[in-house]
Amino acid sequence: MNLTNPIYQDADKAREHIEAIHWPNGPVCPHCGSVENIKKLQGKSTRKGVYKCNACTKPFTVTVGTVMEDSKIPLNKWLMAFAMVNGSKKGVSAHQLHRQLGITYKSAWFMEHRIREAMKQDFEPMGGPGMVIEADETFFGKDKTAPKSRMAIRNMNKIVSLVDRTTGRAVSFHVTDNLNADTISGILYTNVRRASRLMTDEAHYYMRPGLEFASHQSVNHSAKEYVRGDVTTNTIEGFFGIFKRGMKGIYQHCSSKHLQRYLNEFDFRYTFRAANGYDDAARTAEALKGARGKRLMYRQPDFAAA
Repeated sequence: MNLTNPIYQDADKAREHIEAIHWPNGPVCPHCGSVENIKKLQGKSTRKGVYKCNACTKPFTVTVGTVMEDSKIPLNKWLMAFAMVNGSKKGVSAHQLHRQLGITYKSAWFMEHRIREAMKQDFEPMGGPGMVIEADETFFGKDKTAPKSRMAIRNMNKIVSLVDRTTGRAVSFHVTDNLNADTISGILYTNVRRASRLMTDEAHYYMRPGLEFASHQSVNHSAKEYVRGDVTTNTIEGFFGIFKRGMKGIYQHCSSKHLQRYLNEFDFRYTFRAANGYDDAARTAEALKGARGKRLMYRQPDFAAA
C-alpha cells in the first residue's frame, strides 16, 4: 500500500476514487436506480459529492446504501482501512487500525466489522462437471453457547469450509447445530453443484451426502494417508492453516456470534488472492464494490451486547 497516494491523504480524492469504482458510467441513484436527470449539487453551503436525482427528488452521495453510509470517519481513512485489511494475508487487528488511522478503538473495531460485511461473497454454487470441490471441517475457540461437555472438542466452534480447486474460491460456515450428515448435506447441496467431484477425509458424515455427487473420494488421515493420485484435502487444509494463524496471531479473540464475519474475511482474501490473479489493489477494489447494498448498524442485536 502506497501511503503517499492522494486517495489515502485527501477525503475528496478518496470520494472520487470510490465514485470511479461504483459508478464507472456515471452516478446512479441509490434510492430509485435512475441514471438519468441526475444533477451534481454545488454551492458554498453544499458539501462536496452530493447529487440530486430529479426522478425521485432525493439527494445522495456515493456512500449512501453502503457500509460507509452515515460514518463520521473521513473517506480517505476508510480507503486506508480497506487497503490494510485486504493487503494482509492474515488480517489486521482493530488495535492496529486504531493506531494507524488515529481513530478510537471502538470506531476501528466496528469499522472492521463493516469491512468484513462488504467482503461477504454472494456467488452461485461452486463446481460443475469435472471440477473438484474439497470439503472439510475444523474446530476453533470456545463456543460459549453450546451445552457443556466433557469432550473438549464439543465445546469448540464448529466450522465447515469448501474450496473449489479449479477456481480457487473458498466459502466457510460457522455451524451452530450438531455436526452430522444432515448439517453437512444442507451445506453441500446448497453450495456445490451435484455434477462436481467431492473430496473429503474419512469423516462419516460425508458418506451419505457424498452419494449425491458425480463422485465422492476420500483420504484416510487416521491411517496417515494424505494423497492418493489427485485425491487429497491438502488445499483446504492450507486454507485452515492461514485462518488459524490469523485468528491466533492477529485477532487472538473472537466471540462465537461474530465468527462468521471473520470467516467471510478469510474466504474473501483466499478467493481473491495473488494466485487467482488479484494483487492488493485489485482485491481492495473488489471489497469496495462489495460495500454497496449492505448496511451494518452498531445498534443491531449482534453488536449491542458486544
